[in-house]
Amino acid sequence: MDTSTSSSSSLKRWKYDVYLSFRREDTRKNFTDYLYLALKDAQVNVFMDDDELRRGESLKNDLIQGIEGSKIAVIVFSRWYAESSWCLDELVKIMECRRTLGQIVFPIFYDVDPSDVRKQTGTFATAFLNHERRLYEVKEKLQLWRDALTEAANLSGFVFGDADGYEGKFIREIVTQISRALNRSTCLEVATNLVGIGSRVQAISNYLDVGGSNDVRIIGIWGMGGVGKTTVAKAIFNKYQDTFEGKSFLQNVRERKLVQVQEQLLFDILKPSNIMVSSVDQGILEIVLRLHDRRVLAIVDDIDCMEQLEALAIKRDSFGAGSRIIITTRDEHLLKMLGVDTIYELPVMNREEALMLLSWHAFRKNYPEKEYFELTRETADYCGGLPLALEVVGSYLSGKSISAWKGALEKLESHTHEKIHERLKISFDELADDDLKAIFLDISCFFTGMNKDYVMKILDGCDLYPEIGISVLQEQCLVTTNDDFTLVMHDLLRDMGREIVHAESPDDPGKRSRLWHHEDVICVLRNKSGTEAVQGLTLDLQESDEASFSTEAFRNMQSLRLLKLNYVKLTGSYNNLSNELRWLCWHGFPLEVIPEDFDHPNIVAIDLSYSKLKRVWEDSDLLLEKLKFLNLSHSHYLTHSPDFSKLPNLEQLILQDCKCLLHVDQSIGQLQKLVSVDLKDCKVLRYLPKSFYKLTSVQALDLAGCSKFRNLAPDLRGLASLRALTIDNTAWKSISTSIFQLKNLNSLSLYGFEWPLLTNRLLRPLSVFNTLREVCLAGCSLTDDAIPMELWRLNFLEHLDLQRNRFRSLPSFSGISKLQSLSLAGCSDLRAVPELPTNLKILNLSQCFALEGIPDLSAMSSLRELHSPNFTEMPGLHNSLKSLTVIHMEGYTNLTADSRKKILQTPKRSSNDSFDKNRTSKRLRPDPGNQIN
Repeated sequence: MDTSTSSSSSLKRWKYDVYLSFRREDTRKNFTDYLYLALKDAQVNVFMDDDELRRGESLKNDLIQGIEGSKIAVIVFSRWYAESSWCLDELVKIMECRRTLGQIVFPIFYDVDPSDVRKQTGTFATAFLNHERRLYEVKEKLQLWRDALTEAANLSGFVFGDADGYEGKFIREIVTQISRALNRSTCLEVATNLVGIGSRVQAISNYLDVGGSNDVRIIGIWGMGGVGKTTVAKAIFNKYQDTFEGKSFLQNVRERKLVQVQEQLLFDILKPSNIMVSSVDQGILEIVLRLHDRRVLAIVDDIDCMEQLEALAIKRDSFGAGSRIIITTRDEHLLKMLGVDTIYELPVMNREEALMLLSWHAFRKNYPEKEYFELTRETADYCGGLPLALEVVGSYLSGKSISAWKGALEKLESHTHEKIHERLKISFDELADDDLKAIFLDISCFFTGMNKDYVMKILDGCDLYPEIGISVLQEQCLVTTNDDFTLVMHDLLRDMGREIVHAESPDDPGKRSRLWHHEDVICVLRNKSGTEAVQGLTLDLQESDEASFSTEAFRNMQSLRLLKLNYVKLTGSYNNLSNELRWLCWHGFPLEVIPEDFDHPNIVAIDLSYSKLKRVWEDSDLLLEKLKFLNLSHSHYLTHSPDFSKLPNLEQLILQDCKCLLHVDQSIGQLQKLVSVDLKDCKVLRYLPKSFYKLTSVQALDLAGCSKFRNLAPDLRGLASLRALTIDNTAWKSISTSIFQLKNLNSLSLYGFEWPLLTNRLLRPLSVFNTLREVCLAGCSLTDDAIPMELWRLNFLEHLDLQRNRFRSLPSFSGISKLQSLSLAGCSDLRAVPELPTNLKILNLSQCFALEGIPDLSAMSSLRELHSPNFTEMPGLHNSLKSLTVIHMEGYTNLTADSRKKILQTPKRSSNDSFDKNRTSKRLRPDPGNQIN
C-alpha cells in the first residue's frame, strides 16, 4: 500500500467495519452465517446484503455505499463464486476501493484452491466459459473480472484447508485477524511516563516466553501495595494481547463479586451477549467448558484469597495450549499454593528511577529544576522507591515554592499522606487475625533492623506465634529480612503501622497500645498518664539532660510487654513494672546491681548493654525461669558473671567487651539449653570453668580479643555440638590437639595467629574438619612455604579470609568449587591471583599493591562484589558488570563510558535494596552467633 492510500485510510471515517461478499447459494446457510454471527459477537459492525430478490441486477447505490463505507472487505471465495456476475461486480468495486480508499481486503478461500481463483482454473474456468457465451460482446467486463480475481487471490488471506478441516477454528482465526486489523485491541490506560516499567516488563516477558513454548504458563507478580504491580501487568497486557485468540484483564478482583468477574472473563474472551452466570459453581463450569481449547492471555489483578483463583478456574488444564495467565497479589503464599511456574517479586524503584518519576509528577519532566534538586532527592528518599508514593507526593508538591516543599516534606515525615496510608493499610486490614496485626505493629514500632531470631524469641514469649506470623508478613510483603537476618520494613509501611497506633487515641497517648514518639513518651511518664492499653514503650535519652522518672509512671501500664530504654534513670520500686514484661532492653542501665524487687517471672530477654553494673544481682531467691537471652555487653565495671542457676533456660549469653570480667561462674555448666556464648574482648578473662566444657548444647563460642586467655581445656569432647569457634588475637602460645575433637565445626577463625604455631599444630591436619564452611587465617604471617595445602582439600569451604599475609603466590582455587567469598586484602606481596572458581560471589583484592594482574573474570557470572587495586587491564570485567552490585576500584580507567558510569555508582545497590541505608555487604569473617541488638 502506497503512502497516499495509507494516509487516506487512516483519515477516513468508516461507517461499517466489514463488508461481507459471498455467493448465497454456496455458503449463506453454513459457513458465511457462522462467520457473520462470530463477527457480530466480537462487536464488529458488519454490512451483509441478504436481499435475495435483487440478485441478478446491477449493483444498487446502497450496496456501493456499503462497500465504500467499510474499512474491511471480506470476500468468501467458494467453488461457484465466479458463477455470479453480481459477486464479480462486487469484487471489482471492492478492489477499486482498495486502490483508491485504502480499504483492507481479506480473501477467504473456502473449499477452493487460491490458484484456481488467481488463474481462473477449475470451477472458475467453467464459470468464465459460461460468462463468455452470454457476454461475448462485452469482453472488457470479462477482463475486469479476471483482473480483480487475480489481484484478490494475490492478497494474504485465509485458506480453509490450513485449519485441518475444523470450521470453528478457522472462523475464530479470521475473527481474531479482523479484530487486529480494526485495531480492536483494547489498550489499557497507563501513564505516559512509564519510568522503569520497560525493564520489569522485559524480565517478566522472559518467563512468559510468548510465541515460544506452547505449554500453559502461570506467572505470579508479587509485591507490596503501591509498588506498581497493576501498572506492569497492564503494560504486559498491552504488549501481548494481539498475539492471543482471546484476552482479559480482570482488575481489582478483591473488590468485586466473583460472579461478575467470571462473567467478565467469559465475555472478554468469547464476546457473547447471552452468557449469564447464576452462581460461582456454574461460572467455573462455563469457564472450563468454553475456554479449555482457547489460547488466551488472562491477567487476574489484585487477588487476596484462593477462593478467587478457584472461581476463575485458574489451573493449566482450564485453558488452551500456549495460554498465559498472570496473577498480581500482595500474598506470596497464594502463589505458592497455586503452584505457579514463576513468582516475580516486583522491586521498588532504584534512586535514579525514583528521582525521574517524582520529577515527572512535580515538574512535568524527567529531572528536577536546578534549585529543587536536593529537595527532590530528599523527597524521593522519603518515598523509598514506592511508585504510589512518588506519584502522590510529586503531584501534591507540583507548583509549590521551595519553602512550601520544605514544610510539606517535614509534615510528610511525621504524618503519611492520607492516600498513601489508605492504600498501604489494605494489607494490614486483611491480615487474618489479631496476632498477625500485633506482630506487625510491634515490628513497626520497636523491632525494625533487629535480628529476626532474637525478635521471634521475644514475640514467642508474648504468645504471638511469630514463626508462622513473620512468615505470613513476609509473604504479604509487609516485612523482609536482609542477608544478615535483620528484619527490614519499608519506611512507609513502618510509618503506616505507627499511624494506625496513633489513631487508637489521637489526643491521649497514654491510651495507645504502643509508645515510641519521644515527646509523647516524656508526656506520659511525667504525667503518669499511662493506662492498661500500653503494651510497648521506648525512650532514648542518650543525648538528653532529661531528669529521671519515677517507676510510679508504669504502675497503670499492667499490659506492658515490651520496654526499651536508652540511658534513662528510674527511681522507685521495680515492682511497679508489669508482670507481663517479656523484653527489657535498657542500654546504659544506671545501677551497680539489679535490685531485689526486680521480679518479673515472664521476662524472655534482658539487654543491659553499656550498664554500670559491677555485679548482676544480690543473693536472693530471684528466679527467671523463662529468660532465654542475656546481654551485658560493654558493662566495663562488671567483674563476675551472674549466678546462672537463677536462669535455667538461658540460650544466649553475651558478655562482649566486659573489660573487667575475671570469672565466669561455674554454674554455667547447669545451662543445658545454652547455644551461644560471646566473650569477645573480655581482656582479663583467663579461662572458662571446667563445667563449661560439658555443655553439649553450645554451638557458638567467641573468644576473639581475649588477650589474657591461654587455651581451651585438654578435653573438648563435651562440646560435641560446637559449630563456630572464634579465637582471634588471644594469648595462646600453643593450640591443644584437643581442638581436633570438634569434628562438627562449620566456622573457624584464627585471626592473628603466627604461622609456625599454625603449621605445626593445626593446619597440617586441618582436613580433619571436613564440615568447615568458613575459615579465617587473616594476619597469620603466612608465606609461600607455609601455605596450608589442607585448605585446598576442604570440599565444602564457602568463605575464606586470607587477608594481610606474606605469600607472593597461591595455588589454584578452582578445586574449591563451592567457594563463594575470598578475601586477599592487604596481601601486599601477592603478585598474581591464580584461577578462581566460577561461582565466586565476593572477591576482595584491595591494597594488593604488588599484583601484576588477575584472572579473566568473564566466566564469573555470579560475582556481585569486587574490591580491586589499580589496574589498567581487567580481562572479562565488562562481562561481569551485570551481576556486580558492589564495585570498588582504585584508579581503574579502561572502561567504556557506560561501564565507567556504572562503576562510579559505588556501592551500587540493586533495585530491591536501593533505599536500605543500613544494608552492608556480608563480611568475610565468620559470625558465630546472632547478636542481640
